[in-house]
Amino acid sequence: MSDVSDSEDVPVIINGKAYPNIEKNALDEISLTAFGLGIIFGVSFISIFFSPYVNFNLYMIALSLFHLLEFWVTAKYNPGKLNTNSFLINNGIGYFIAHMVAILEALLERIFFPTVKRTSYSNFTKISVTLGFIVLCLGQYVRSKAMITAGQSFSHVVKITKNSDHKLVTEGIYSNLRHPSYFGFFWWSVGSQMMLLNPISLVIFVVVLWNFFNRRIAFEERYLIQFFGNEYVKYRSSVGVGIPFIK
Repeated sequence: MSDVSDSEDVPVIINGKAYPNIEKNALDEISLTAFGLGIIFGVSFISIFFSPYVNFNLYMIALSLFHLLEFWVTAKYNPGKLNTNSFLINNGIGYFIAHMVAILEALLERIFFPTVKRTSYSNFTKISVTLGFIVLCLGQYVRSKAMITAGQSFSHVVKITKNSDHKLVTEGIYSNLRHPSYFGFFWWSVGSQMMLLNPISLVIFVVVLWNFFNRRIAFEERYLIQFFGNEYVKYRSSVGVGIPFIK
């Protein structure tokens, strides 16, 4: 979901390996962000045992864990591209508004339609929350696995020039999904709204994310063809995206 860019923070090379340049990253900001996400995770987890609206607590846990994993996986498997924004929280005003709308819908419907939102009320709500949670977990797994598999070739921004460490990854999860990180983010978002029992936000998320990834994939693949030529064309023709109606 990050913007297109052609530059990364210059890493420090030690024994042939790239590490983040701490002089170019605000360590206090990184620490405070991680601390804040940890507080949200901890409070939401403890609240599960006292709240009749377990799905909202699960959503907040999943949201904080998503951003923590974005930073942690980057730090472990792609440290040369690690920076303050690797939490992916500063992901544009649209991203912030989307989650605010989702939270607002959940709270308002909880006030005006409490029996619909109460996860202990009916089998329908239990099934919806459970299915949404499974879809969300699948999305999180696929996205993190994609970042791990790609390693140094993964970037939170679309590259418009080829770096020396940029290679075409086709093994592992990339042998089944052409853009597994996008697949993971899309289905994580869909699952989160199913879990929240948010019919309005579910439709909004599907429409907005589908349009975003449809445009982004088309844009990114123009450069991937420039970088890798027929090798990528052949790969694209044999491996799908996994997001409905995006080829």
